Amino acid sequence: MRRPPRYLVFSDVDETLIDCKSMFDFQRFQLIRRHGERGRLLAESRRRQVQLDADAGVLREEINRRYYRQYAGEPADALMLLGRLWFAAARAEPGFFVPGTLEALRQHRSAGAEIVLVSGSFPPCLAPIAQYLGAARVLCTDPEVREGRLTGEIREPVIGEGKRAAVRRLLAEHPRVDPQDCFAYGDHPSDIPMLDCVGHPVAVGGHPELLRYVAHRGTRMPSAPALAPAAG
Repeated sequence: MRRPPRYLVFSDVDETLIDCKSMFDFQRFQLIRRHGERGRLLAESRRRQVQLDADAGVLREEINRRYYRQYAGEPADALMLLGRLWFAAARAEPGFFVPGTLEALRQHRSAGAEIVLVSGSFPPCLAPIAQYLGAARVLCTDPEVREGRLTGEIREPVIGEGKRAAVRRLLAEHPRVDPQDCFAYGDHPSDIPMLDCVGHPVAVGGHPELLRYVAHRGTRMPSAPALAPAAG
């Protein structure tokens, strides 16, 4: 019988656990493999458009939906294979993982916690990271698939309030785990709804709004040793 976790640790992925935006890094990898130099230029053009949209005030949830529409018609199995190839190449580059977060999550796992990745990214990017880390679950954006191909549409994006909802649903599956014993790691104010769900929110990086938040109820990395909650 599987032993229940002592507590849960929820971690954002992009710029919290890995030092890049997985969706765009993966897309760049895909387009270069498919189109060579033209693919690199296309990836850069798409990334610039995302920045323009963000600067214009387009909500992150809408930017997320626009990203996935670009995958309409792509075979789901092929994307999962490409994700493994992307991860193998990306992990070989220096600085792919954020060292403090990676070490903290490994210590949590050794202390009996279950690691849960929470991200607006999608399974081709996140599945190989979760396998490498030994994460128990991945809460992420779920693209719609019909007859083996992505339609370009998604269910509710796991961003902002979507992260809060996903984390709360998982906590409800573990009634013997006290949320006050749980940890969450994030790098951006959009992670605050997730951080609100646990007793130990941790800020990664230096975003001023996030640092103001954890000044009142959390900690800032690095704080790796002694991460497990006290037994009680």
